[in-house]
Amino acid sequence: MTTLTARATLLGANQPADRFYAGGERIAAFRGDGAARPHTPEDWVGSVTPLFGEASLGRTVLPDGTALADAVAADPVAWLGEEHVAAFGADTCLLVKLLDAGQRLPVHAHPDVPFAAEHLGLAHGKTEAWIFLEPADVHLGFTREVGEDELARWVSAQDTAAMLGAMHRLSVEAGDAVLVPAGTAHAIGEGAFLVELQEPTDLSILMEWDGFAIDGAVAGHLGLGFDRALRAVDRRALSREQVESLRTARARDGGSLLAAAAPFFRAERVRGDSVLEAGFSVLVCTSGAATLTSESGDSLDVRRGATALLPHAAGVWSVTAGPGFEAIRCRPPSPADAV
Repeated sequence: MTTLTARATLLGANQPADRFYAGGERIAAFRGDGAARPHTPEDWVGSVTPLFGEASLGRTVLPDGTALADAVAADPVAWLGEEHVAAFGADTCLLVKLLDAGQRLPVHAHPDVPFAAEHLGLAHGKTEAWIFLEPADVHLGFTREVGEDELARWVSAQDTAAMLGAMHRLSVEAGDAVLVPAGTAHAIGEGAFLVELQEPTDLSILMEWDGFAIDGAVAGHLGLGFDRALRAVDRRALSREQVESLRTARARDGGSLLAAAAPFFRAERVRGDSVLEAGFSVLVCTSGAATLTSESGDSLDVRRGATALLPHAAGVWSVTAGPGFEAIRCRPPSPADAV
């Protein structure tokens, strides 16, 4: 039986305002929420993570007014399961976002776990993955070895042409899943709309900020200074084959979409009538409609644009799908993959 704090929940939009890049219209249309506020390109779904430098902004608040982070801390076994808690503690190990790139995002990268631990005292870096809901172009990884001084010069001079010119360009279709290992330089293209899974941090090292509503020289290095922060960037050359291998699934694929990301998070494409094993997860309905019924008695009706929080204590879920139903189920790493 689920506890009072650990119940399946449909989540409303959680879009921090006044972000430094444009977007939000596709999220509003997807959710059916009407007109979007400007510069709200991210919807933080099932989030226990605040924005970098903030105390609570970005964290999910449940319908009863309780912060999800507080609810999980109060009853981690109900939310996450005994095996998860034994392996990872009360850490959900997951952040999910809807992301609408109203303009091309700047070139940036995220630190890995060892860098975040050494320099920021954090348990997580920021490996992430993208599951695209619309076609897009992205820049991902360097085509050649980039020298440490060369990268520093690009950043200091804000030489965007040099940065983009040294990066691979990858065209993706709706349904493609792409893994972005921590340290990999990347820039999501204008018009991209996607579900993003990531480690539960908000750690970005900006290499580009010219033309964006942010003072990157001040805010782009995580308070570490660029001399230190840029050491987190993977400057190695990636072959075209290596970049293509980061596209871990295509629209036709069902089941597991991000096998290579298993130490960090999991994602599954759910289609038609299905059975979902017990486990904490965030469900994003991408098309159609369905009714979810758990062995504990919870029931949820979902449609395109709905996001749902499913606690471990709800048990196994049965999905009774309408025509064209499809969803992305986002999950923490398996306890079996605990390092």
